[in-house]
Amino acid sequence: MKPPTIRDVAERAGVSKSLVSLVLRGSGQVRAEKREAVLLAARELGYRPNAAARSLSEQRTRTVGVLLDDLRNPWFVDLLDGLNSLLHAAGLRMLLADARLNRRLGDDLTGPFAELGVDGLVVVGTLPDAGGLAALARRMPVVVAGAREPELPGVDVVAGDDEHGARLVTEHLLGLGHRRIAHLAGHGAVGELRRRGFEAVMREHGAEALVEPGDMTEEGGYRATVRLLSRPDRPTAVLAVNDMTSVGVLSAAEELGLRVPRDLSVTGYDNTSIARLRHVWLTTVDTAPHEVGRRAARCLLDRLDGRGGPATLRLAAPALEIRGTTAPPRRERAGPSGDGTARG
Repeated sequence: MKPPTIRDVAERAGVSKSLVSLVLRGSGQVRAEKREAVLLAARELGYRPNAAARSLSEQRTRTVGVLLDDLRNPWFVDLLDGLNSLLHAAGLRMLLADARLNRRLGDDLTGPFAELGVDGLVVVGTLPDAGGLAALARRMPVVVAGAREPELPGVDVVAGDDEHGARLVTEHLLGLGHRRIAHLAGHGAVGELRRRGFEAVMREHGAEALVEPGDMTEEGGYRATVRLLSRPDRPTAVLAVNDMTSVGVLSAAEELGLRVPRDLSVTGYDNTSIARLRHVWLTTVDTAPHEVGRRAARCLLDRLDGRGGPATLRLAAPALEIRGTTAPPRRERAGPSGDGTARG
């Protein structure tokens, strides 16, 4: 049996072939009722576009490269969902690559996307080495999502407002009565902005800003927390740069016999699926990754449609999610020896 053609879909829907093509390309120039008629006819006939033929006729592959800084980061899952929702609706497919794995293997990060002829590229997360990206951005639309670097001509950046989010969670801890608050910091522009927000609020409240460097991983969070909690003036609260780091904080606290939040308040950042696990139930900052993904897709689609212009920076508003890992600090009082340590 001969497979249905675009002409068959047009006849079934009662429209022209050119209008069917517009619908299948995801054009916004088609009225809703005509679009529904075409999509219904295509489903009823079992029509599937010939991707190879369409790519030749349009001189486009209708694919978008997505380069992830680290596929292990759960925050990227929600961002990819938002990104793909718009790309799929526009008839585009994603090709994923893990930059962390490519770096370990010594592979070129961007070269394969150019070789595959993708129509555009979305870089997700902070790449330690963005070499080759500038050259690629001169050949195709590129959007950076979930990071604030690199800044390149014509490259849109979509991210969360990291400095404001860090201020929100720091003010939450100070509002509970904490004064000895430590921040497990991260790297790159995102890490710097979160650190800046923390330090600014601590200064405004006349409190010392204790910062411990980290690598944004669970293991790094564990090691940094062990160092912090070994101090004679250990912090009563820890603000981690992301949720993955927070898991390491929770593990270290448990091993050292501290109960969260009774002995130590812990906050994360990103509101990933980890934070929402019932046995974790982490106070964190929601950075709207799904919305970041959708905005990144919109930027890319605009560039693909020829709506260019100067590079833009678009920030999604963060929101504080208060759960079960933060509470007021334990009231400290002198013990029998007068050493000022907490009892109870």
